[in-house]
Amino acid sequence: MDTPVPPPAVGPGPRRRDRHGRGMRGPIAPPQVPLSASRAEAFADLVQDSVERLERRWPQLAEIDFLVLEVPRLDGDGRWSDEAVPLGGTVPSVEGRPARVVIYRRPVEIRTKAREERAALVHEVVVEQVAELLGLTPETVDPRYGEE
Repeated sequence: MDTPVPPPAVGPGPRRRDRHGRGMRGPIAPPQVPLSASRAEAFADLVQDSVERLERRWPQLAEIDFLVLEVPRLDGDGRWSDEAVPLGGTVPSVEGRPARVVIYRRPVEIRTKAREERAALVHEVVVEQVAELLGLTPETVDPRYGEE
């Protein structure tokens, strides 16, 4: 007598198809394509591009740390002040720690729509913060400041 073949056991191995039988879902684009970069990574790239642009004219910027944070911190009492939300800030060098320029990603993203507009605003904020740190005017740091 022929015995029926039992169905294969479903184990912890990789699934071959999703529940609708359409196949594996995967990334839309390979990792080397800009589509796969997160918004935070794309924003950090804009900041890096702006810093590199300024470092050609101001080599001392290599000694400054440039950071990207999501949002600014609240005041010590846990409330926002009546001022507008800052787009960036500076931290002077203290006790051997390098000076820092901080760019806040979410406030900049909220104020811009297109990538080109965002890149221009990021550069403007970086120039303003570097100017504050160096004690110069933004026009001295970047002669094209305000033109873009």
